[in-house]
Amino acid sequence: MNNSVGKRLEQYTVKKSQEVLIVTVKIDGEPDQIAVFKGFSSSLMRPTAYDPDVPVLPDTATIIAIDRIASPYNPDSPRYLQQDISWGDMQVLLSKMGI
Repeated sequence: MNNSVGKRLEQYTVKKSQEVLIVTVKIDGEPDQIAVFKGFSSSLMRPTAYDPDVPVLPDTATIIAIDRIASPYNPDSPRYLQQDISWGDMQVLLSKMGI
């Protein structure tokens, strides 16, 4: 479970605590957006389980894009650091960071 997609993204935000990741995904064919910040994930479009062991971002999800945003996150005027990162490009960044 520590190498799951969601856990890797959460680890990224632990190391980069001044960033928020907004992950646009499809989960079971349904669109979702997930905010990842300081090691925690939360869906912006559907209820998030109280149990932290229930993954918000399952490994079966299809990642469409990832946005890196400076914190604090303001949905009305986000300060983008980088937009529309592919999962492949994000994996390269994670690997360089040892995640």
